[in-house]
Amino acid sequence: MQPKNLKRLLRALERQGLDVTYDNRTYSVRLVNSPDAPVAEVLLPEGLPVEARALKQLANLASVRHPSGGCVCRACATPDFHPGDAGVAIGSIVETVGQVIPGTVGSDINCGMRLHVADLTIDEFMAKRDQFVEKMKGDYFFGTRDVTMTAEAMRSLFQYGIPGWLDAMLDRPTGSVVKSDLQQLTQESERIFLGGSMDGNWKLAPEELVPDAGIVRDGGLATIGGGNHFVEVQRVDKVENRPLAHAWGVREGQLAFMIHSGSRNVGKYIGGMWRDKAKATWQKGLKYPDSQIFPLSTHSHPELVASYLQAEATAANYAFINRLLLAELLRLRLREVYNAIRFS
Repeated sequence: MQPKNLKRLLRALERQGLDVTYDNRTYSVRLVNSPDAPVAEVLLPEGLPVEARALKQLANLASVRHPSGGCVCRACATPDFHPGDAGVAIGSIVETVGQVIPGTVGSDINCGMRLHVADLTIDEFMAKRDQFVEKMKGDYFFGTRDVTMTAEAMRSLFQYGIPGWLDAMLDRPTGSVVKSDLQQLTQESERIFLGGSMDGNWKLAPEELVPDAGIVRDGGLATIGGGNHFVEVQRVDKVENRPLAHAWGVREGQLAFMIHSGSRNVGKYIGGMWRDKAKATWQKGLKYPDSQIFPLSTHSHPELVASYLQAEATAANYAFINRLLLAELLRLRLREVYNAIRFS
């Protein structure tokens, strides 16, 4: 028996053109006028408020097809999904055949997290907290950081991600990185997904960030961004998996620093460009999708699909470096304020 409030919600969604069922804590949703599209699913507790617009966007995504060939074969969403400004619900997950959908990835390409722990107790941290916070506010928000690098280093980071950037920095360190332990950064890169490296192409990056020569001062690197991005001070209250915690050097009582950010303006540049390209390649005379979500087909434009995937990787490499530098600014200030503490 369904509760009355759930029945009312399902009826309201039906009036908006959605075929929605709820069973075993799972919403299954599909557009009424797209019976051949896969059913999209999202796992949610019964009493959790649901935004109808997010469900509609998820159903729209599941129905995306390219007239030249290509379709969605599965769509679902994470429990924290919510409406997106570009017509795709944030938290959507989609599997496609014969097509890619730039609008689904969006502009926050390779948004992710990075966690470090420090041999610092709460009492030790609080004793000099104000001094530390003021220095970090300057670095993150008021321009006191120095993340300048050579044109070669910028091209390397876009092309190869963290390994390429480290190689360039070992040859010619610049900015605050001259104070960094590059060997330690090299060792840490092994813990990053894919080693912090994807198959990028620096020629697909914004032109002003990849000059032929000289020093680049990129105002976007080592910045947090808006939305739900953050740099947060935490404490390890309890260790659940002791063998893994020992391997990672994590102990109860330690301070932890979590960093959540993405590819910033580079992701915005690449995401917006490729959404426009997907729309521009739509077959002339054919009606636009009601959802305004435009895929690229591997059947009609294989070269564009390949180029988009490499552009996406280029932005992802930038995001890896962005999070690394956010962490390194933290490390340098912790060493300065609290002396030579271990930060790993």
